[in-house]
Amino acid sequence: MKKILILMELSSGQKEKLEIAGAGSMLTFSSPDRVSEEEIQAANVIIGLPRAEMIKASENLELLQLESAGADAYIVPGVLNGKTVLTNATGAYSQAVAEHAFALTLMLQKKLHLYRDEQRAARWRDRGTVSSLRGATVAVVGLGDIGGYYARLVKNMGAYVIGVKRRPSSCPECVDELALTDELDRVLPRADVIMSVLPNTAATSHIYTGDRFRLMKNSAIFINCGRGNAVSADVLYKALSEGQIAAAGIDVAETEPLPEDSPLWSLENLMITPHISGSHHLPETVDRIVDICAENLQAFLNGGKLKNVVDIRTGYKT
Repeated sequence: MKKILILMELSSGQKEKLEIAGAGSMLTFSSPDRVSEEEIQAANVIIGLPRAEMIKASENLELLQLESAGADAYIVPGVLNGKTVLTNATGAYSQAVAEHAFALTLMLQKKLHLYRDEQRAARWRDRGTVSSLRGATVAVVGLGDIGGYYARLVKNMGAYVIGVKRRPSSCPECVDELALTDELDRVLPRADVIMSVLPNTAATSHIYTGDRFRLMKNSAIFINCGRGNAVSADVLYKALSEGQIAAAGIDVAETEPLPEDSPLWSLENLMITPHISGSHHLPETVDRIVDICAENLQAFLNGGKLKNVVDIRTGYKT
């Protein structure tokens, strides 16, 4: 009998869905905070986000099904043994994160963050010209589920969309033009909005260098809802404080929580949210996660095909 360890806070209905998928196995419900190392070491399947250091390349672990899309903590050598299959929850977060990025885009274009500052100071003040997505060129860097959802939103507002991705493919309907990641320097000078939703990999770490911000229009808006290490805090501060770009909205930071003494907090042209776009604040997100986990659990127990298998070498879905 397989031992299934589920480390998620779930409703009774969501638990029942996993119990049905795992029929004939021994299911244990816990949380990352309460679970013991012994329970993790004994499990054949773990669903959720266990502390990576507790896995210790367990020989019993056959499947690790993450509740997140990012898998960077689990692809570090020594965390998983060579037999463990790693799957993630790609697709569950697309609506929540894309809508958050879209909201940040409109907020910065319409200077709503500045008017909020004026409201707090009780000042009736006109902050001048604004921009629009209609006729704008939007570069979506990372054209997976989240990037594709965001692309559809801005495309419907009249934007010209350039999708930037690792590998060549056919151009989806929501994108006007495709470019590869190594063509980023050609794309950035054209973009009025750059929305980045890159994962944390060796290839994406500090991909937005000072030179690349200098390639951008000084009227450009930069949105990062991927991973914080795509740009260093110092590079982003310099780009914003020196007017290399007009504004930025970030839901992630290189160091999280963002330190209280970070100069980024002081920037008027920066909107910061505390890595919450991909959380469970949108109820539909958890339902989608559970659906993915239940489908994969059932497939695993019955010899079916798993979805969202992660390539341990790259951190991307295969």
